[in-house]
Amino acid sequence: MYLARIYVTLKTAVNDPQGHTVLGGLKNLGYSQVTGVRVGKYLEVRVDAPAKATAEALVKEMCQKLFANPVIEEFRFQVEELAASPRN
Repeated sequence: MYLARIYVTLKTAVNDPQGHTVLGGLKNLGYSQVTGVRVGKYLEVRVDAPAKATAEALVKEMCQKLFANPVIEEFRFQVEELAASPRN
């Protein structure tokens, strides 16, 4: 069993209105040191696969088909093996 940690963010050239809103809120709260905010998505997906390479290929396919819009977003992910849980 593998755990994929997936990060989806807007491409650099794409305007981020949600990020601008968060930046405005931080400024209103007195965080004048913050100069920029980009908002994205974080997902955790558990994958039952026979090998890490298989899990990585499946996660990449999921990102390309569902999690990220390739026109405006990019993604990156990490896949780690989960320790086997003891069975009763």
